[in-house]
Amino acid sequence: MTDGTDQTQGTDAGAVYGPAQWGGDPERDLAEPGAFPFTRGIHPTMYRGRLWTMRQYAGFGTAEETNARFRHLLAAGQTGLSVAFDLPTQMGYDSDHPMAEGEVGRVGVAIDTVDDLERLFHGIPLDRVSTSMTINATAGILLAMYVVVGEEQGVAPAQLQGTIQNDILKEYAARGTYIYPPEPSLRLITDILRYCADTGLSVNPISVSGYHMREAGATAVQEVAFTLANGLEYVGRAVAAGLDVNRVAPRLSFFFAGYSDLFEEVAKFRAARRLWARLLHQRFQADDAACRLRFHTQTGGATLTAQQPLNNVVRVAYQALAAVVGGTQSLHTNSYDEALTLPTAASATLALRTQQILAHETGIPDVADPFGGSWYLEALTDRIEREARTLIEEIDGGGGAARAIERGAYQEAIARSAYAHQRAVEAQQRVVVGVNRYPNPESPPELHQPDYSMLAELQRRRLAETRARREAAAVRRSLAALSHAARGTAPLMPSIVSAVRARASVGEIADVLREAWGVYRPA
Repeated sequence: MTDGTDQTQGTDAGAVYGPAQWGGDPERDLAEPGAFPFTRGIHPTMYRGRLWTMRQYAGFGTAEETNARFRHLLAAGQTGLSVAFDLPTQMGYDSDHPMAEGEVGRVGVAIDTVDDLERLFHGIPLDRVSTSMTINATAGILLAMYVVVGEEQGVAPAQLQGTIQNDILKEYAARGTYIYPPEPSLRLITDILRYCADTGLSVNPISVSGYHMREAGATAVQEVAFTLANGLEYVGRAVAAGLDVNRVAPRLSFFFAGYSDLFEEVAKFRAARRLWARLLHQRFQADDAACRLRFHTQTGGATLTAQQPLNNVVRVAYQALAAVVGGTQSLHTNSYDEALTLPTAASATLALRTQQILAHETGIPDVADPFGGSWYLEALTDRIEREARTLIEEIDGGGGAARAIERGAYQEAIARSAYAHQRAVEAQQRVVVGVNRYPNPESPPELHQPDYSMLAELQRRRLAETRARREAAAVRRSLAALSHAARGTAPLMPSIVSAVRARASVGEIADVLREAWGVYRPA
């Protein structure tokens, strides 16, 4: 596979660009915002009509702590929620499982039953706020819990808004929180797509994520190519299952990283939007409106440095600028201290203020695609689209994204790019301020760490209390129905929702699917 490792910094960027360096077609490539192929944005007026959603990512040991951070950020002007779950929740283990030992609440909030999710959103009206959940292998379970919490708040499914990540392919390629083998995992994703379409949920049933592949070392070109190839795999599976592409595609969202090479990042977002529109139109004859690529951006976690952490404030601001100029629909800005510890309330607020200053003081949102027409940007947009399309065609030639990941093609390409990047940093060919240039001797900061053993004990106690008061027979019936569906061809989500209503736990539901499908072990 072509590795797509070319980088703008220090390679092919000339000192001056003019018409000869672009050579594009303005009528074909620079249609007005809101018009196919959406190079300049998916809405005619972009942020003049509505600002991007400011969606800060948060998750702390207990649901109550995370609820408090959500309330703090909402009061500070945040306009959407984003939930980080701990590893046991992501991997389908209850907090009292031996595999959860030492991990409960460490990298996000612990959720064992729907009662925990109710605590997470207690006092937050789900019909008035949209919620993104970074969850993949157990996405169907957490979506079911969200539906049931809504029911118990009196909120109908059609009033729920948000996104579940639910992108298992990138887990095999870069992140690792998978449970089941690829084929049943893809079946579950397709079932979630059908469930959302059939029930009228205003929830994006998948967020196809390039972010984690970029964080693992992918280049900008690889991030675009691998993400869109995965998106094509999901759409293809849905269409093969009888779903209408014009119902499925508009509910897909995407998730990209925002890095520090300003022009490359802006060009990347524009190229991804244009390439996705063209691919959907060519391959699935999707309507123009269904070809709009909607995406969330998170500033680059891997770019944050533990050395001179206040430098991260500046990095994040420039990365956020690239995302907004590139036309993102929602944005998370990292806190400057995340390379060291969980963000404090003060650093999380500063990260949100970064977005608010960008929105209200810079004038950037007043014009759609303000860099559009720059010969350099247009040439760079064309190059990224061209190179990403070449990679996608190679993936298609090998049987598609799922087959490429099973062969390790993504993983190998990303590893090569990560190695090349690290070599460049060590040779000072790529500068990281405060790390390989302009270092300062400094004392390590004082770090606050929660008492994780206390959090874990609280979570185990709550789980035991839920198991003691629920109707055991109802739980057994619901899990038996799910097992029957998993071993056959019946829809899965109705059985998962029933199990959640009965207070079955994340681990109990995931175990039923483990028994039916097995566990994936990479070769």
